[in-house]
Amino acid sequence: MSKKSLIEKEKKKKTLVKKHDFARESLKRQLKKSFSIQEKLEISEALRSLPRDSAPTRLRNRRHLTGRPRSNYRDFGLSRHVLREMAHTCLLPGSKKASW
Repeated sequence: MSKKSLIEKEKKKKTLVKKHDFARESLKRQLKKSFSIQEKLEISEALRSLPRDSAPTRLRNRRHLTGRPRSNYRDFGLSRHVLREMAHTCLLPGSKKASW
């Protein structure tokens, strides 16, 4: 189980990303369309003025229930521990244990 403070921090980052998503995307589109260097500098400065945590790359994938940050499978939203347990108890259809 992750610390509650880290999970709450991630929630705040998600809301920031949602809040500034439209502005960030529109500035990026303008940056691609502009030809003059002066315009590009102004637009990139506007991008830099947005909060740093509003960038989607700063988010961390976490397990929904426990908040575990590592070994998280995107497709299932589960960590490797829980995925293995569910596969052993036949709760995941189509998955089976590898035996060598």
